[in-house]
Amino acid sequence: MSQEGYDKLVAELHQLEHIELPQVREAIAEARDKGDLSENFEYHAAKREQARLLSRIRFKQRVLDFARVIDKSRLGGDSVGLLSRVEMTNLNANRRMAYTIVSPHEADLRSGKISIKSPIAQALLGKKAGDVVEVSVPAGVQKLRIESIQL
Repeated sequence: MSQEGYDKLVAELHQLEHIELPQVREAIAEARDKGDLSENFEYHAAKREQARLLSRIRFKQRVLDFARVIDKSRLGGDSVGLLSRVEMTNLNANRRMAYTIVSPHEADLRSGKISIKSPIAQALLGKKAGDVVEVSVPAGVQKLRIESIQL
């Protein structure tokens, strides 16, 4: 995982634990003060929200427990690997695109970050600039030529 992704996950966990969870607990307390809990919609909704938040908190804690931050300076830049920024040309559509290959927890297609487990990243791993790879994607088989690799 990149340092940026790790820091973002820590910030998200802090937000959940110290801001959102206390708000939900306060909502539960307010709903409990309104009386009969068996027919109190606000109480049940707040309890469901608390369960959802606690589940997300546990998930993020487990991800952080097993996360390893990768030092970019120790990575080789001659072939495609984790944290590589790859510029390539789709030879079928004659269109250029660039993606950074990241851990599954950091993937965000809008930001140009694809998971190392995605079909495109799997096909690119270990390849060098100038190589042409064929990738089987839901839209069919695409031919991609690697233009450059950066860290």
